[in-house]
Amino acid sequence: MISAPAAPTIGLRQKLLFLYLANSDLHSAVVAWSTFDGTSQDRPDMDRPEPPYATAVEAMRDGWRVIQVSPLQAPPAGREFDVDYLKHEIILEKLEEARS
Repeated sequence: MISAPAAPTIGLRQKLLFLYLANSDLHSAVVAWSTFDGTSQDRPDMDRPEPPYATAVEAMRDGWRVIQVSPLQAPPAGREFDVDYLKHEIILEKLEEARS
């Protein structure tokens, strides 16, 4: 397998977006999220009532790159409808210019 050379990252910093989806489909609704911004000294705004994107695909169309998708796991027999931790985590990244 031939991999592409790494793009120069001078002046670029990483932003991470964690999306938790209603199910494993990248078109499914975002039910929770968090952001981490390496381009700024500011803390993330955690008081937003709406997610930054409705779906993971919408974020991808805005330039976010998927770097991890959680593996699917079947629930144990008899626990198919139990409420549990958020299983459908998608991690995306974007490289942007650093801000002062």
